[in-house]
Amino acid sequence: MKISINGSSELIHADVPRLVAHATKAASDGMAGWWLAQVGLVDALTVLALAGDGTGDMELGTAVNATFPIHPTALAGKALTTQGAIGGRLTLGLGVNHAPVVDHTWGMPFEKPIRHMRDYLSCLQPLLETGAADYAGEDFTARFEGVRPASTTPGLVLAAMGPQMLKVAGARTDGTILWMTGEKAISSQIAPILTESAAAAGKPAPRVICSLPIAVTDDEGGMRDFVGQILAGYGDLPSYRAMMDIDGNAGPGDAMICGDEESVRQQLEAIAAAGATEFAAAEIGGSSEDFARTRALLREINAAA
Repeated sequence: MKISINGSSELIHADVPRLVAHATKAASDGMAGWWLAQVGLVDALTVLALAGDGTGDMELGTAVNATFPIHPTALAGKALTTQGAIGGRLTLGLGVNHAPVVDHTWGMPFEKPIRHMRDYLSCLQPLLETGAADYAGEDFTARFEGVRPASTTPGLVLAAMGPQMLKVAGARTDGTILWMTGEKAISSQIAPILTESAAAAGKPAPRVICSLPIAVTDDEGGMRDFVGQILAGYGDLPSYRAMMDIDGNAGPGDAMICGDEESVRQQLEAIAAAGATEFAAAEIGGSSEDFARTRALLREINAAA
């Protein structure tokens, strides 16, 4: 199982140079990739474009771009521009987000998310692949043709956890990128449905990218309590709540990877055995020593992958 870094916790600073430096450090540490969420007012794809020069051949990806607030033609332009800027190393993560955000923040009806995603992909994917789309759907329409600013097509994964979205991800994309989803949910639901759908569509084995908070620390109880408090809201969102219920986790503090080096290594081995192809580490720490120990172990595991 490859190890990458989920730098999204750095977004709290809204500091673009700091984000670029974080990605550059991940590359210098030999990590497989660096992922950034599209939240708040920091544009993730712009950050990835800026990070291109200092990150060698490391994969850069969004985890994830929400579909509701941006038309597929606009996202295709942003993604292809980033793909061209970083030499073809982009993987675009997509998700429908959550009903409370779509309804309240954006003032849009959160209806038929599977149809919504199918329509979105039917517009977006031909634009990414050829620069042209001619599709009229119920949720999205794209009749457009333009010159692509990249010679290669970005990778594409969905934030798919439920059975229907997993089927779409397996049949039409490279796989899924997860959050708050552990080994039991991966082995019993995520990997089987995704793999079966990909095989039925004649596609290669899909990517299963597991992303969780992680900390190597001597204060496991304190760290789990801290993460449980600061990320409590995730436990109230239905899609994450369903995954945590399958895993038997009361909240994000239980879902995280945490403990000393040997315990964390065993937890990551269990994630890999469940079917994850990659772990995107959202590093958390109570001290600089915690962060250093966590990164050192991640480097070691990735080097051996």
